[in-house]
Amino acid sequence: MLGGGQLGRFFVIAAHEMGYKVVVLDPDKNSPAGKIADLHICAAFDDQEALTKLAQACAAITTEFENVPAATLEFLAQHRTVRPAAAAVAIAQNRVAEKNFIRDAGLPVAPYAVINSADDIPDESSSLYPAILKVARFGYDGKGQARVATPAQAREAFATFKAETCVLERMLKLDYEVSLVLARDAAGNVAAFPLAENQHLNGILDVSIVPARADAAIRQQAEQVATEIAIKLNYVGVIGVEFFVSEGRLLVNEMAPRPHNSGHYTLDACVTDQFEQQVRVLAGLPLGDARLHSPAVMVNLLGDIWGAGEPAWNKAYAESGLKMHLYGKHEARPGRKMGHYTVVGESAEAVLATALQVRADLGVGK
Repeated sequence: MLGGGQLGRFFVIAAHEMGYKVVVLDPDKNSPAGKIADLHICAAFDDQEALTKLAQACAAITTEFENVPAATLEFLAQHRTVRPAAAAVAIAQNRVAEKNFIRDAGLPVAPYAVINSADDIPDESSSLYPAILKVARFGYDGKGQARVATPAQAREAFATFKAETCVLERMLKLDYEVSLVLARDAAGNVAAFPLAENQHLNGILDVSIVPARADAAIRQQAEQVATEIAIKLNYVGVIGVEFFVSEGRLLVNEMAPRPHNSGHYTLDACVTDQFEQQVRVLAGLPLGDARLHSPAVMVNLLGDIWGAGEPAWNKAYAESGLKMHLYGKHEARPGRKMGHYTVVGESAEAVLATALQVRADLGVGK
């Protein structure tokens, strides 16, 4: 496993339960996945000696985040099975390549322009304004983004981003946001999880509601589009695709070549969760059943709620349908994902009410 964060940690847990041993490569000695791996290689992702050691120790290799250098994946693929492939990850880790891929595939995407220099910033007559300027690389959880209403604001934000290549994307009137996680194996078989409805706070996922409160046409289209993306990428692994729904129309926002935060509900509400699927694809096993067995609501827990000391866990654990997942991170910091909980039950309305009450009890969003 390349990467030692919480996604890698859940992968290690799933792999151990299925009888596999896992080596984690991550430069952080306190990485959540590294702590429970059979072997933690504490090194940079471009350390050739460490990569060689990883390749020698493992039969197959995957990643838990999209910013592993594509060159690293290409090197490892010369020696071992690597899923997903470097070519697919390279597209997903660059907003320009990603937007162009979606557009060229004939899939719905918001209007945008590529900004390589200040001269590329459209003038006042452009229909893109108001817009969001997003850096092409290393932007996530709202980082590397700025809302701009005029060319002057766009130029100022571009300068703040040190003139890195950006995407200028029209700001849409959003009905709501959704995401879909699916697994695709080497034979082209696909298993899609149910669509999640997502709410964000300060650019970070806050709440996921499953099944999404979307009509059947949106749910069906989201699965079709996400599947088409996986096929056109020749993708093998687990992928998350985020969508906007704007004035009734579904548009692709971005994709993540790995399990997705909004797919955490699968741990407690599906027959097979997204991390077991990742293990299955990597090991060449048949895909598991992605069926939802209970309505679910997932709530992220950020480091902010530790500001006044240990959160009031007793209020959360008082709910019999709540499943808590803390990631074992070394230090709680504002904005840092420290864990999540999922509430499951028979009634979607009751599950949502319980999840939001616990969210308030723990001080999330205050």
